[in-house]
Amino acid sequence: MKTPLFFILSSGLLTGTLLASCTRPPSASNSTSAPAAATAPPAFSAIQEAELRKDLFELASDSLRGRRAGTADELRAAVWVAERARQIGLEPAGDDGTYFQFYPLRRLTVAASTSIRINGRALALWQDAWVTAPIKAQLDAPVTWLNSLADTARTNLRGKVVAMNLVAPRPLPAPKMSLWGFRYILAALNQQTAVLRRQGVAGMLLVADDTAEPQLGFVGHRYKDGVYQLPAMATAPPTVPVLLLRQAAGAALRSGNAQLKADLAANTFIYPSVNVIARAPGTDAQLRQENVLFSGHHDHDGAGDPVAGDSIWNGADDNATVSVAMLAIGRAWKQRPGQRSALFVWHGAEERGLLGSRWYAEHPTVAKSSIVAVLNADMIGRNAPDSAALLGSTGPHRNSTALVDMALQANRQFTKFTIDTSWDDPKHPEGWYFRSDHVPYVRAGIPALFFTTLLHPDYHTPKDEASRIDITKLARMTRWMYATGWAVSNTPQRVTVDPGARLER
Repeated sequence: MKTPLFFILSSGLLTGTLLASCTRPPSASNSTSAPAAATAPPAFSAIQEAELRKDLFELASDSLRGRRAGTADELRAAVWVAERARQIGLEPAGDDGTYFQFYPLRRLTVAASTSIRINGRALALWQDAWVTAPIKAQLDAPVTWLNSLADTARTNLRGKVVAMNLVAPRPLPAPKMSLWGFRYILAALNQQTAVLRRQGVAGMLLVADDTAEPQLGFVGHRYKDGVYQLPAMATAPPTVPVLLLRQAAGAALRSGNAQLKADLAANTFIYPSVNVIARAPGTDAQLRQENVLFSGHHDHDGAGDPVAGDSIWNGADDNATVSVAMLAIGRAWKQRPGQRSALFVWHGAEERGLLGSRWYAEHPTVAKSSIVAVLNADMIGRNAPDSAALLGSTGPHRNSTALVDMALQANRQFTKFTIDTSWDDPKHPEGWYFRSDHVPYVRAGIPALFFTTLLHPDYHTPKDEASRIDITKLARMTRWMYATGWAVSNTPQRVTVDPGARLER
């Protein structure tokens, strides 16, 4: 699988035929009006609901199959974004005079050749049994059944394969927390396996409890997908295999004389992912060398096992809303440029661990010192019409008071949302601040904010469809983000990081 993907890129299908059309914007005479004075209001008229709707329904359509990182679908989405940026008249600001910055993703998966047998009966991988992390291991041993974790204190388990029921985590995930079932299983596995690893076991079979059993299909999709990393992030593989079993598959283990035979195999692939980068120059001879960076991500979760008959995670709110909002901001910036330049970065592989923004923060295509501020957004088209959140606006997440003041003033003056600050609290159970693309820039010492309208029940499900987006609210959020960037662009003194600003983790 490694060779064909890079062959596609080098053969010209993307870097030739498609990318060639994304290297040069139309003539400026067709796309730019006379620049306005710094005191002029932003060009809100360029942000049109009809254009947002059209772009949203295209980017979040089934034809792009959820834009999963490391797949041709993500690359096709990137080409779509780049072509839209070119049509607007934004300049390419990626590598080699293009709109693109490619980078490698390292993916580890459980190999399809993996086999698992209990008492000679084969268990179907991803149906009866889930390998929770890619690992190479062979097990042919009797299984010791544990009735509870208390049994670990009464029995020498070193070198043994053990099995037991999954134990509910303590504490439970907060009520109504997003992806509650996934978090339940993950927390239970983390707590239980930590105890068993300390006993020196050779393998673990954990049988789903009544809470976990209905969630196995959804959670199992995550395990089947494997692990994505940047090459520099590579960590040591696990040494002890952990298998999660359906209740029916685990029934034979309780007899006390079960035998496990497992041949676990793993694959490693290198895939390309891509950031899309464009720029609208500012009007001031000196300040145009500095950049206000508008940030979002164009990828989502792709296609998986059907949920209610729908197998495509379209990611309309997460994060097609922001991708099309950035295009609208680009139109506005071309109509009325600010004094500083606007830099647009549509990150790839955000859903795999903020990988595109981590890469760009470490390998920017402009001088890192030229990035004045990062205005990032994630999910800006759902929930109550007048509510929104600005993460990074309160301590310890606030790293630039001046930037926060500009965003709040833009909201008071233009968009007038009621701002929910509760999700910025470091004790909020969702930890939402740390789950979007502004974080690598904050860690790099750049002023940054996170605009969002927060989570909803369709988050990371196939129900996150374009038809469910509040287009009027999306346009309003776009104007807020744009007005903030306009203020940053036209304020003579650049915003700075507050002395002593430091994240809690």
